[in-house]
Amino acid sequence: MFSINLKRFLPLVFTAAFITTGVLAQNAHGPEMNRFTKIVLAQKLEEPMQFQVLKDGRVLYAERKGKIKVYNPKTKNLDVIAEIPVSTEYVDKNGKREEGEDGLQGVILDPNFDKNRWVYTYYSVKGAEAVNSLVRFTWAGTKLDMASAKVVLKVPVQREECCHVGGGMLFDKDNNLFLSTGDNTFSRSSDGFTPIDERAGESARDAQKSSSNTNDLRGKILRIHPEPDGTYTIPEGNLFPKGTAKTRPEIYTMGNRNPWRMSLDSKTNWLYWGEVGPDGSNASESRGPASYDEFNRAKKAGNFGWPYFIGNNLPYRYYDFATKKSGDLYDPLRPVNHSPNNTGLTVLPPTETSLVWYPYGASEYFPLMGSGGRSAVGGPIFHQNDFKGAGNVFPVYYEGKWFITDWVRGWILTITMDEEGNYKSMERFMPELSLRGPIDMKFGPDGSLYILEYGNGYFKDNPEAELIKIEYNGGNRKPVVQVAADNVSGALPLRVKLSSAGTMDYDGDVLKYEWRITKDKTLKSVFKTANPELQLTAAGVYKATLTVTDPSGAKNSKSVEISAGNAAPLVKFDFVKGNSSFYFPGNTITYAVNVSDKEDGSLKDKRITPSQVAVSINYLSEGYDMTTIAQHQQRFDAAAQFEVGRLLMKKSTCSACHDLTAKSLGPPFTQVALKYKGDKGAQERLVKKVINGGSGVWGDAMMPAHATLPPSEVNAIVKYILSLGDKQTAPDNLPVKGTYTTNVPANATNKGSFIFRAAYRDKGAGKLASQLSESIVVLRNPYLPVNESNCNKGFSFNNDRSVATSTDKGAYLLFRKIDLKDIRTIEVVGDKTAPDQVEVRLGSPNGKTIGKTTRKQDNKGIIDIDNVNGIADVYVVFLQPGISVKGINVTAR
Repeated sequence: MFSINLKRFLPLVFTAAFITTGVLAQNAHGPEMNRFTKIVLAQKLEEPMQFQVLKDGRVLYAERKGKIKVYNPKTKNLDVIAEIPVSTEYVDKNGKREEGEDGLQGVILDPNFDKNRWVYTYYSVKGAEAVNSLVRFTWAGTKLDMASAKVVLKVPVQREECCHVGGGMLFDKDNNLFLSTGDNTFSRSSDGFTPIDERAGESARDAQKSSSNTNDLRGKILRIHPEPDGTYTIPEGNLFPKGTAKTRPEIYTMGNRNPWRMSLDSKTNWLYWGEVGPDGSNASESRGPASYDEFNRAKKAGNFGWPYFIGNNLPYRYYDFATKKSGDLYDPLRPVNHSPNNTGLTVLPPTETSLVWYPYGASEYFPLMGSGGRSAVGGPIFHQNDFKGAGNVFPVYYEGKWFITDWVRGWILTITMDEEGNYKSMERFMPELSLRGPIDMKFGPDGSLYILEYGNGYFKDNPEAELIKIEYNGGNRKPVVQVAADNVSGALPLRVKLSSAGTMDYDGDVLKYEWRITKDKTLKSVFKTANPELQLTAAGVYKATLTVTDPSGAKNSKSVEISAGNAAPLVKFDFVKGNSSFYFPGNTITYAVNVSDKEDGSLKDKRITPSQVAVSINYLSEGYDMTTIAQHQQRFDAAAQFEVGRLLMKKSTCSACHDLTAKSLGPPFTQVALKYKGDKGAQERLVKKVINGGSGVWGDAMMPAHATLPPSEVNAIVKYILSLGDKQTAPDNLPVKGTYTTNVPANATNKGSFIFRAAYRDKGAGKLASQLSESIVVLRNPYLPVNESNCNKGFSFNNDRSVATSTDKGAYLLFRKIDLKDIRTIEVVGDKTAPDQVEVRLGSPNGKTIGKTTRKQDNKGIIDIDNVNGIADVYVVFLQPGISVKGINVTAR
């Protein structure tokens, strides 16, 4: 068990009594949550990152892949005002390319925008120079003037290993610009602990080169004063005075891992932000504490500890990655950086502690934050005086409170602080609201709370990505609108039942309903009933918008999109032999992937070929996050999609005039790919040219028209041809039926997971885009720590929640949806002694008993399991108090 004498370090600012009365209490005088209305402004955004609300209500926001867009509340349109070429990839030592977090990270208006029209951006510059740049543009008319670009600041980076870019920006009242930068370090190679790999050639895995390097701009919050000529000066009060050797004067805070979404308190000018932490689940005596995400506050410039400390200044140990030996704990009063990758000072400023910190499991200090995945996103501090004259200002109850959110957990919490900025309490805001990947949140000039939702997947355009605002109404309340459709895609004719279930009015008003059905922005039909039924006979993308109005004229709307003419594929990853919850090292699993598609056929009838189905199995060690899975998925999806194009091309007449590599009547496809490499408009132009025919580019030979080919098939063919210019090789695709032995890679722990994934992208239908469906099965290691139970009752926990002790007879740990196939025993692992009087039940704490402790081995109580198959909720029930347990271990027959 990880233990530290905290008397050496900064003390906790809480007591147990303070926590139970402060954190859990909800002030009875708070406003009714139903006076807050969620209003959806724009949907289906493409990797949105950061936004700013203009005085006239328009919303300017950046998308990671380089576009800057503006939402217009009057027209409801999204207009592209710029498309900046950005770098989004990393290339490792072996030339392997992977998608990363890089791209266009931030956008903000100059405080004097009304006069100078300046817009600041922060993005990963495309090209050979590995830099992230702060660049100023002028917004002229409807577009950014790309020729007006002024490079204000460059942050050199490495592009060998992902991740952590930062990129948030804000201005203070003195027009100083704050810019957050990530540590640019591959942290996932460190088993969830501190990434300080000092071996030669491994600087990409050493955060000491950046976060704790006083002479480097990464892993920092920078503070500069932009000047009219595109340069900048250094304001007073940064961490290192100008001229200090081995330091950068731009640094305001250092020791940051990935500082996310900064805010300034307009009353105190104190800086607040979220800090995304590493991915380790458990503490280790030889390495350091479990990982935490943080919410931080800086009253002045300071060092916030990473990579030597985390949370409330919990120290890591020095670790030699070459010898795998641990050294001393770092000292927060005198941290030192001896890394060979350090170019700055050796002795660093003392470190500051976090305001709020929370692990994967439930937090002892902040239980309202819940448990599970985490990714801290900061938010605004509310002051009514910031919104004089606005019509929808939040009530005074929230005066001085900090609104925060989490990209994974999706809640909004408000933190109450005392006059010194110390934590007092927190409470849920709109407890029924669940956000999907909130990535930026701030108040607009109208007093409403605006939120940008990225969606729930990495590096892809998530259909749930939205721009919303939360509006407060102290008088007559707008209706709350909910919409749904029983079919959002399918083959023709498509019957769709639209539903307004959940729509209501908190004032009890009788509501009027109006559904407007549009296709290509053309009105097709109108319904005045709450739950109409559609019969769609023409292919296309339809938008069904429900507007609900109360007797006072207050109205609210919400839409659902329906794609008619192309059913989504059905993909299933089945386990013919083997357990679908756990892996057992060295065991062999027999699997079969099943794919069927209404238009394309199926694997069974051979109209879909195995090569069109992306099948992958990967081992992800502890400390890896879903970024890695996303990177693998993108590569396999691309391989499958290009295979569709290749097969369609073989069926066409293309090969009569073209060869893959040799010149024929027309140019070889590889030469076509190289000619248009990097041309973003080539895909669209070449699709039109294949359909309409043309000549003159490659000589006098005429390319005939292919007007009978569906545009979706031509689109796939062109994508395949253009892919030939990319030197990246697709990964080996696994067979759709086969066996796999779960051998844990050398030098990896048994604490990771095997990820089984199958995906198929259909060919589309006519003008309808193709659809991707996937099936993912995660086999985790067979040891389940107590802090990973889905639910527990009747236990007390130690400080890091690694040991649970039953306090009641009938206490239980719940593990949901466990596959019991081939399970032989469940070993209850005690803290010091072998637990006794423990039963395993199914479905409920009083459900069917399938085993109980019958013998002991070392510190384990052994439960032999009846021969039970199927997936069930498993309850581990303790029949007496005083039993201390660390987890359960599952063994196979």
